[in-house]
Amino acid sequence: MPALPDRADLVTMLAGFGDRRPEAVTEELDSLELAWLVHQVEQRYAVRLDLDDEALLRMVTITDALTVFRDALAQDEPRHA
Repeated sequence: MPALPDRADLVTMLAGFGDRRPEAVTEELDSLELAWLVHQVEQRYAVRLDLDDEALLRMVTITDALTVFRDALAQDEPRHA
């Protein structure tokens, strides 16, 4: 499994949504960006993230998403796809 994601990883993943440059990625996430990001993290880490509504609602910014993803991926037994 790759190392836990950092902010630059998430920005790079988001840049792939809409074929943007990383500098064009904004801090706030809309619902489509969030769905894309969850999918990208699942693909990169070969896991199925079982994020509840509370976790998803907390993911308003890239910083928020980073915290949620790192916590979910650091769990002892991630659910594999």
